[in-house]
Amino acid sequence: MNEAFKLSEKAFSNNEVPIGAVIVCHERIIGKGYNQVDSLGDPTAHAEILSITAAASTLGDWRLNECTIYVTKEPCTMCAGAIVNSRFKRVVFGAYDSEKGACGSLYQICGDKRLGSGTVIKGGVLEKQCISILKEFFSTKRDD
Repeated sequence: MNEAFKLSEKAFSNNEVPIGAVIVCHERIIGKGYNQVDSLGDPTAHAEILSITAAASTLGDWRLNECTIYVTKEPCTMCAGAIVNSRFKRVVFGAYDSEKGACGSLYQICGDKRLGSGTVIKGGVLEKQCISILKEFFSTKRDD
């Protein structure tokens, strides 16, 4: 999760919403990403999506069923859908998102058995740190 947080700081320094994601498989980082929606002009360029693409490329397989994704903020519905489709074993996230969170806060997509998902969810890891950087980022946006 510390590695994901470092990526959220990179997003912050690039004037992107500070969210970072790291994918680990068999104790090895196989994918990384941070939000790049504005810089790439792509609404799907969320940290989770970019890290999933990198991990699938590293493994040469879209099935990430032995992997854990660590992300600094609870995944949204788009990212939760990608996590389910990628068959992740586990999702670990920092900050809960009561407005858009799809791993327990607003929706529970990632562990929904009706979707064939057995993904285990753990939220609140490094939560204070992850909330703090998000608050700092959005407070600078309100000042603009």
